[in-house]
Amino acid sequence: MLSMERFPDQIGYLVLTEDGAVLTSGGELENDERMANIIMNLVSLTDKIDSKAFSSNEGFENISIVYDDHCYIICLSNKKIHVIKKKLLPTSNSATNQSLIDI
Repeated sequence: MLSMERFPDQIGYLVLTEDGAVLTSGGELENDERMANIIMNLVSLTDKIDSKAFSSNEGFENISIVYDDHCYIICLSNKKIHVIKKKLLPTSNSATNQSLIDI
């Protein structure tokens, strides 16, 4: 099994079974049953997506939840749900960081 600690800027991870049981975990998500429940509820919502918009045989491949300073990446692989909590590095955009001066 691929070590989840190897992902850059990763601050936590969960590996869940298809029914939501935690197989492995670490970092900020170590033994986080509450987060596992939230993830499973989110994954179950993907089954209720309008079938007219998406064909019924299309399941989710990955889900990203993005906040200002971190994100969650959720993937289904080998009948397991992999969740990574990743720290987002601030982007420096020189145009927005410059001060405006009126002349």
